[in-house]
Amino acid sequence: MTLRPRAVVVHRRSELDELVARHATREQAAFFLASRDRDIVEVEHRHEALARARAAVSAAIPLHWRRAEVERGELDRFVFGPEDVVVAVGQDGLVANAAKYLDGQPVVGVNPEPAWNPGVLVPHRPEDVVTVLAALARADRQVQERTMVRARTDDGQMISALNEVFVGHAGHQSARYVLQCGDQVERQSSSGILVGTGTGATGWLRSAWEERRSPLDLPSATDARLCWFVREAWPSPATGVTVTEGVLEAEGSLVVTVESDALVCFGDGIEADAVTLSFGQRLTVGRSSRRLRLVV
Repeated sequence: MTLRPRAVVVHRRSELDELVARHATREQAAFFLASRDRDIVEVEHRHEALARARAAVSAAIPLHWRRAEVERGELDRFVFGPEDVVVAVGQDGLVANAAKYLDGQPVVGVNPEPAWNPGVLVPHRPEDVVTVLAALARADRQVQERTMVRARTDDGQMISALNEVFVGHAGHQSARYVLQCGDQVERQSSSGILVGTGTGATGWLRSAWEERRSPLDLPSATDARLCWFVREAWPSPATGVTVTEGVLEAEGSLVVTVESDALVCFGDGIEADAVTLSFGQRLTVGRSSRRLRLVV
């Protein structure tokens, strides 16, 4: 029997929710913000905008569909099914947070605050969701497949990300390793390595690209290529600074052999979900076989 579609609404707690959880009451949260020259009214307005967007999305879900909600912090414990349609309501980063847990499910990104969020991954207005879901049900809505990046250790641990993976020291001290890209091999000491996708080329990767005035041609959102940068490589008699950036073609990979303790690899800025790397361990970073299917 074919299961009915299930709309899974993904969201994160608002700043107001987090402040009240931390300070116990609205009044104490307001006092905390005032001590930092901020007004809780602004935070409440953003909370209300998110609540209105979530209500509009809930009302737009067809009555014969099943439905579920999951908060960002619960994504690693939520089981997605092949029949799911994921509706992410929030900032662009929320789509990236969810992407690593998906396997081909379409994602509808909903922007509750166009004045705050660029809308690269959340292009839809809350009031448009009813039309978007109806078009998905008829299979006549365009879905854009975006490349993802994967890092895999030699003992089978794996991290996937939509924007980028970071390899470096957990405490942001110098990371020591041997870097191999094709025929290029170099022992390095640096602030870490970024390897990312065309989607990530609008964020952290682009920052590195701009800062060093790199001549590399950054990949586009649907490009199969990946781009990588070494951050602040340090020249010494034992470490070099010549292999510090590049582009990986569709089947290319970057191999990092760890030469210090307590290095980590995490994706899309989520340090809490990191793989720990020990001396002598090898990490291979390349294009993931998974894709984000973003409804545009």
